[in-house]
Amino acid sequence: MTGTFATLEVESRGGILTVALNRPGALNAFNAEMSVELAAALRHAQRDPDVRCVVLTGRGRAFCSGQDLRELADGPPLDFGAHLREKYNPLVARLRALEKPVIAAVNGIAAGAGASLALAADLRLMARSAGLRMAFVHLGLVPDAGATLTLMQHAGYGRAAELCLLGDTLSAEQALAYGLANRVVPDEDLPATAQAWAARLAALPATALGLTKRALQRAWLATLEDQLEYEAYLQATAGATADHREGLAAFLEKRPPRFGGR
Repeated sequence: MTGTFATLEVESRGGILTVALNRPGALNAFNAEMSVELAAALRHAQRDPDVRCVVLTGRGRAFCSGQDLRELADGPPLDFGAHLREKYNPLVARLRALEKPVIAAVNGIAAGAGASLALAADLRLMARSAGLRMAFVHLGLVPDAGATLTLMQHAGYGRAAELCLLGDTLSAEQALAYGLANRVVPDEDLPATAQAWAARLAALPATALGLTKRALQRAWLATLEDQLEYEAYLQATAGATADHREGLAAFLEKRPPRFGGR
């Protein structure tokens, strides 16, 4: 899959699929081609058993500035609902359902749907110069691509309302304080830090990580009783894997585990 895209740079190495949005001249804004290609890259990540972690980042000085507004201005009037259902909603749903960890390495501004994309990842590493911006209100639009839910999940109603209603840019340090970032690092350290986190995740038992993502996604809508039962179901699945047997043996033998991930 490496090198087969026009709007992405994709590299697979050591169980890590790194997907870089690559329209730097347009601040990595989404056009129709990028939406299609990112969907294809995520499908590959899900289907390829050798991919154990995904890193999503951007080339140039932006992570993703959202929808390419020039593409909208040059075309016929847009049915925004149909556009979301066809282009953005499947991307966000796939990111959340992907049973492999996804790290957003936010190298610059993430605005509009670009911020929504970053918030759909499991973990967010941010360069110190990066920022998040719910830019929708300045265009007379509503936050979309899942942002109203993910902001609530990570930051709570008050801060979600602040970001969505005012549309201000949130610095990386503010994002960390709001719970929207997991770590802020110097700009030059972001790629290496993202790869180091991804390598740690890629070395862990893949089935257990996938089942853990399932449990976390479901927990938002579950009652305690439902979640207790669902965890028991998932634990029965994980407990029957070779990775569990290896982890237990390694613990008893006082050695590092060697997870196979199948």
